[in-house]
Amino acid sequence: MRAASLPLALTMGEPSGVGGELALKAWRRRREAALPPFFLLDDPARLSALAARAGLDAPVERVADPAEAVQAFDRALPVLALDAPCAAAAPGRPDPAFADAVLESIDRAVRYAQAGAAGGVVTNPVQKSSLYDAGFRHPGHTEYLAHLTGAERSVMMLVAPGLRTVPVTIHLALAEAIRALSTDLIVATGRIVDAALKRDFGIAAPRLALAGLNPHAGEGGALGREEIEIIAPAADILRAEGATILGPLPGDTMFHEEARARYDAALGMYHDQALIPVKTLDFHGGVNMTLGLPIIRTSPDHGTALDLAGTGAARADSLIAAIRLAGEAAAHRAAAPSPARP
Repeated sequence: MRAASLPLALTMGEPSGVGGELALKAWRRRREAALPPFFLLDDPARLSALAARAGLDAPVERVADPAEAVQAFDRALPVLALDAPCAAAAPGRPDPAFADAVLESIDRAVRYAQAGAAGGVVTNPVQKSSLYDAGFRHPGHTEYLAHLTGAERSVMMLVAPGLRTVPVTIHLALAEAIRALSTDLIVATGRIVDAALKRDFGIAAPRLALAGLNPHAGEGGALGREEIEIIAPAADILRAEGATILGPLPGDTMFHEEARARYDAALGMYHDQALIPVKTLDFHGGVNMTLGLPIIRTSPDHGTALDLAGTGAARADSLIAAIRLAGEAAAHRAAAPSPARP
């Protein structure tokens, strides 16, 4: 079975958060949103109780494997039951006691994708503090996925209609991000983004834009020399390798509509430079996609929303967009010609 026809594996996320409710709402909107089949790794009884509490007409069906999930998807939300208990999770009150269930959901989703039984993984948000309290030793969700898949380097891409952005440095204080920025880091990030745009988005000749670090991209060195000494050399290396590169561009003028038409993805030099444009364009529907993994992974671009858990008010827009994007990426991978055998 080719990847485009495989179901997507949706993880539970934090059971005290909104992940279960969002999965139910996404399933209810499967036809209007033209979503590919997906299944959830969770507790079927917990999901049924959530649906009843929120007044959602969303039947839940326990299935044994991903293939069975495809058959069930049109009539019910397919759920592969976890071995670890999580039915007692209380909305809005995360508990380290459920860390085993959270990690089992992720582990099994990744195994299904690696084995070719799932077309990709869509992860609901986790509560890292609860995982840390239970002994989790990875910095975060993405690093754990890289560990599970053996990926050497991963890159975070934010996707909204009409814009894809990538932060070269991520969760660092601004002063630390400036110190961490290097030509090698920009080049490594650009290579991963270029390859992903070809493989997962079907763009034969991607165009990348590099943002400047300083105001007005440094104004020829008058406002800083990072553009001259770090960013421009990275652009030259990527161009020499065949990539199409714009920049470094002034960060304040590269995200309006006409400017966005000139490139397929923008690389910001620090976290907020890349995330603010996406969240301004589509705060509720942005998607976080991890590049550089051997499997497809997308996630809603929001957290566990503990304050909304159990209220029925959580919006499923971002999860729906994440499911759709994972399905599109799986279709592009399935359509790509197989590599020639030696």
